[in-house]
Amino acid sequence: MATKNLRDILDAVARGDFPPADGGTTVVPQPSHRDAGVLALTAHSVVFTDEDPEWVREAMRAARCDALAASMNARFLTAFLDRTGRTTDTIDLLAVGSPLPGAPPLRLREIEDPGHPRVAGSRKRRDAVRVWAADGGVLVLGRGVAGRLEVAVEVDEHARQRGLGRQLVTAARHLGGGEPVWAQISPGNARSLRAFQAGGYLPVGSEALLVAR
Repeated sequence: MATKNLRDILDAVARGDFPPADGGTTVVPQPSHRDAGVLALTAHSVVFTDEDPEWVREAMRAARCDALAASMNARFLTAFLDRTGRTTDTIDLLAVGSPLPGAPPLRLREIEDPGHPRVAGSRKRRDAVRVWAADGGVLVLGRGVAGRLEVAVEVDEHARQRGLGRQLVTAARHLGGGEPVWAQISPGNARSLRAFQAGGYLPVGSEALLVAR
């Protein structure tokens, strides 16, 4: 494919314009020192790293698995982590929500310096973080991988099972200033996954994010 910039690829995917489902792998430079990783789309993978592209392709072949699965194979990811000295938490489902007009229907209060663990984690991996509080929950927006706008939410235990998670992730689509909003969701977190699906987010692929130690 002609595109050689991760942000261009992400913007195209958000519009529904995916790389060709040709079983190939595109290797592009890291968008920043902070973020390297793998994005697996339908029958096409994107590896964003400053490592030699030939090393990437050889390491994927060395995984000795179905070529379509190689970019997310444990052997390849372990080799990638060992070579770069980075760490990772999990393979996430990557979803995107198109922007919605107007103010969110949910009452929110922007807060400046929260001590919430979800917010502290977001500030380690995102720039320009903004935080809103709702009755029973927190909504975080910030600039993550390649400057894309990413959302994270947290619902208090006493406020769960009432649809607040869906309302929060939907509110993020109103607060994005006309940009698509991205979400990284652990596939095992079924509650969160259902909230994002109900909030209009569409799954586009899986992502393994490798962060500097």
